[in-house]
Amino acid sequence: MKQSFLNNDRIYLRAVEPEDLDIMYEMENDPSMWDISNFTVPYSRYVLRQYIEGSQCDVFADKQLRLMIISRSDHRVLGTIDITDFVPLHARGEVGIAVSKADRQQGYASDALQLLCEYAFDFLSLTQLYAHVATDNEICMKLFTSCGFVQCGLLKNWLQVGGCYKDAAIFQYLNPKKH
Repeated sequence: MKQSFLNNDRIYLRAVEPEDLDIMYEMENDPSMWDISNFTVPYSRYVLRQYIEGSQCDVFADKQLRLMIISRSDHRVLGTIDITDFVPLHARGEVGIAVSKADRQQGYASDALQLLCEYAFDFLSLTQLYAHVATDNEICMKLFTSCGFVQCGLLKNWLQVGGCYKDAAIFQYLNPKKH
């Protein structure tokens, strides 16, 4: 068994800390990210502070897990990666990832997604992870495919963005040790 999870030579993933409030506030309230989420209103600092304080950092207790993506070289926050909609009975959860604009296209999302999958499958013993990706987001579709996810479905007019509807692809990654 792997001795250490959630880190490689470039990044590490860690639990949310109180000092992450400002970066979370900035990322959660970026309208360009809303089309990939279910947000309908901005988050207040108060609500985010309550989330940080109330989280047990236990996917089984919280039914979700948010981790910060951190640069190993300078310990700077690069983004977040989540398991949401966690269903213990079926041992599955949805993956979400957000990398700051300045840090995109440098392989950090791929590193983070690979680390999360290893943790989810090898430590948490999840059966599967899945993601919904807008079909016009080619970079994100390539990211999930490159990390072992397989497109297994298409949801027509799933995401409403700026008054127009977009299709979303469903990507799924089955735990190779359980199938």
